[in-house]
Amino acid sequence: MSVTEFAMPPFHLAFPVHSLAAARAFYGELLGCPEGRASDEWVDFNFYGHQIVAHLAPQETGHRSTSAVDGHAVPVRHFGVVLSVPQWEVLADKLKRAGTKFIIEPHIRFKGEPGEQATMFFLDPSGNAVEIKAFADMASLFAK
Repeated sequence: MSVTEFAMPPFHLAFPVHSLAAARAFYGELLGCPEGRASDEWVDFNFYGHQIVAHLAPQETGHRSTSAVDGHAVPVRHFGVVLSVPQWEVLADKLKRAGTKFIIEPHIRFKGEPGEQATMFFLDPSGNAVEIKAFADMASLFAK
């Protein structure tokens, strides 16, 4: 399949991890992201149709800075995905049942404002911040 055949071209993100085994357990098993190519130094995951690559680089791991957003300290360096509300709810329940420690618990942000969204933040085993969000109205994704 060529990139032009996608409704939206998939993004590619490379990020540091301290352990490929821990990344496989977290992204592959917990989040359910199928594994792609791999080596002794990196592993690809299908992150909801996007290619993320965990690179073994322990010295570069961890989240360090936050920024105030709607009353919460949001990790500045983070990545994630926008899901449908039902997908978000299923994943939030799965993560809660797995005992995930949330940086920001699943909740609705910007209630009653443009851009109202469901959001949650958590760290992977290497300290990379991940945000999963959902919009009841996807047209409000870029609302001002």
